[in-house]
Amino acid sequence: MATSSHNADTLTLERQLSFALSVAARHVLAVCRPLLAELNLTHPQYLVMLALWQHGPLSVSRLGSLLQLDSGTLSPLLKRLAALGHLRRERSAADERSVIIDLTPQGEALRAQAESVPSAVLDGLGMRVEEVERLHSVLADVIATVRHPEAR
Repeated sequence: MATSSHNADTLTLERQLSFALSVAARHVLAVCRPLLAELNLTHPQYLVMLALWQHGPLSVSRLGSLLQLDSGTLSPLLKRLAALGHLRRERSAADERSVIIDLTPQGEALRAQAESVPSAVLDGLGMRVEEVERLHSVLADVIATVRHPEAR
């Protein structure tokens, strides 16, 4: 039975944060997809490349931590990027249990092609930089709160 007060009903679809985030994420990724296809990358692969361009050689565990991905999700991404020639995986000399991910020259060169992606995404979304920065800040707060609820 529907409630007479639309605003009081917490179970309306439009009031669900998860729904808004899910739909927004699908739309943002739809804007990204053709841009990344030109680079022959999926969005998750693009995120791996961003982390490596920013932070240089990384252990698999550190990369997983940065991307907030488990090794079961990350390993196939790394294998595919290695097969594409963008990165190499090597055992750490300091700790044989650790695998270090490093960019190849081809992976480094891909960065120049990717530099146009962020502005093209903004254009595709039709949003101002300030709006995207505000949204990003709110989402970063949500992520931090969920990851560290004790800090509230």
